[in-house]
Amino acid sequence: MSEVIARIARGVGSFEAEAWDACAGSENPFLSHAFLSALEESGSATGRTGWQPVPIAIDGADGALAGVVPAYLKSHSQGEYVFDHGWASAWERAGGDYYPKLQIAIPFTPVPGRRLLARDPGLAPALIAAAETVVRQHDLSSGHATFIAPEEVPVFEAAGWLIRADSQFHWHNEAYRSFDDFLAALSSRKRKAIRKERAAALNGLAVEHVTGDAITERHWDAFWTFYQDTGSRKWGRPYLTRAFFSLLGERLADRILLIFALKDGEPIAGALNLIGSDALYGRYWGTLAEVPHLHFEICYYQAIEAAIARGLTRVEAGAQGAHKLARGYRPVPTFSAHFIPDPGFRAAVAEFLEAERAAVADEIEQLADFTPFRKG
Repeated sequence: MSEVIARIARGVGSFEAEAWDACAGSENPFLSHAFLSALEESGSATGRTGWQPVPIAIDGADGALAGVVPAYLKSHSQGEYVFDHGWASAWERAGGDYYPKLQIAIPFTPVPGRRLLARDPGLAPALIAAAETVVRQHDLSSGHATFIAPEEVPVFEAAGWLIRADSQFHWHNEAYRSFDDFLAALSSRKRKAIRKERAAALNGLAVEHVTGDAITERHWDAFWTFYQDTGSRKWGRPYLTRAFFSLLGERLADRILLIFALKDGEPIAGALNLIGSDALYGRYWGTLAEVPHLHFEICYYQAIEAAIARGLTRVEAGAQGAHKLARGYRPVPTFSAHFIPDPGFRAAVAEFLEAERAAVADEIEQLADFTPFRKG
């Protein structure tokens, strides 16, 4: 590989949107310049919140951006969904400073996708080498690339990064023409349970799907209220600012799907989804009323209906949640990659990850036997 020169930029907002998106592609909206720059400009992902943007870029011979890594200096481990608190404690007990660390990720977003963004895929090893150089030159404890695309796993492995496995639950569209078509693929008992669940959830309520130019600040005000409620219960305080949602609406309206539950015409619950080229990504949800099964209806069943209507191949409904299994979402592996320069610390983490990968593989295999689909 010929010598390349990498640089650290001030943030995603310092790049031209067209140049960034030429590397990121259009398949995954979370990788877009619009999404990532909105996180910065809204004050959601900044040094003040522990997410200092340090995108690592390589320019081509023509002077244009050839490849880039969405990277951050992290002063904590919140908002990552790949938990390394135990690693941090072990490193600090040994007298080291685990933070700051280099995090290659989409902030607050457990959505798998490429992290080595390049016009030429052959540039991927150079991007990894550049990230390693940043870790070493700045005496950081480690580098982490979370929720990497499956096709990137061998590239990181070849560079000597340690691979970690976990799982999520995704719904897969088997060329269904309607929700009833999907239900027909389930066992009779599961089919009846879902119909009963949906009827209970929607009793006295209406559902509204809002996208594109139809999204107004009134919709964002309502969703912000829901998001704050969920965020305060899950994280202590919401990760995202109110300004982020307005910026998202300005820049990605056609790739946003808001789903609201209405009572007497007023929203009482809502979910935010982003629309990819072949997937619907469920992200945030909240409610002001405790309605049985409403979470399943708004986040899972309505998402399935929307994906079928749009001809999308899958729904990715976020991290964790074994309760998704009974709703037709199947377990799938997710991956992260970890660069640890210290030989002793690396050896300890490698041993842990080997056992963890085996446990995750066993769990996925076992869970797959409990899907609600008809056998045979």
